[in-house]
Amino acid sequence: MASTQRTEIRFAGSGGQGLITGARILFKALALAGRQAAQSQSYEPTSRGGFCHSDLVVSDGEPDYPLVTGIDYLVVLDQVGADRSADVIGKETLVVADARLVPNPPAEANIRSLPLTDRALALGSHRVANIIALGALVGFTGICPKEALEQAVRAETPKKFADLNVAAVEEGFRLAEELAVA
Repeated sequence: MASTQRTEIRFAGSGGQGLITGARILFKALALAGRQAAQSQSYEPTSRGGFCHSDLVVSDGEPDYPLVTGIDYLVVLDQVGADRSADVIGKETLVVADARLVPNPPAEANIRSLPLTDRALALGSHRVANIIALGALVGFTGICPKEALEQAVRAETPKKFADLNVAAVEEGFRLAEELAVA
């Protein structure tokens, strides 16, 4: 029996930041790209502000275990997400962190501290910081094609916000490119 490549991804932060939405969009994009994934989520019982995370386990075949055990990629939009994810990250974990809201990213990781909230505000809404982070993650990792991500954004977000969210994906890719050049 051939083993499959397993990649573990977590979106973490505070409730209300669109973490579950971001993971759901990536889940759809991966499916469009022919990848298989399992998604799980957890959030504290407060509607906004409590710890929230959504995990994806991705593989080329059926995932053998649907929960994360050691995260490869972490998107963190708030300090609470960084603190509460520390036990499942390592030195090789790529961390895409919001520079404004995560002042102390995990020390033992490959950190990409980005102006996610600032760029979201420049686009007109702080609510797309999650989508900018998603675009940056895909830009850094190539885990799925950009076209699949844009198609998933259009399918998984309300039509009246689709163009803003696609612009947020583009902004995330720009951030990834800027960092690659620097």
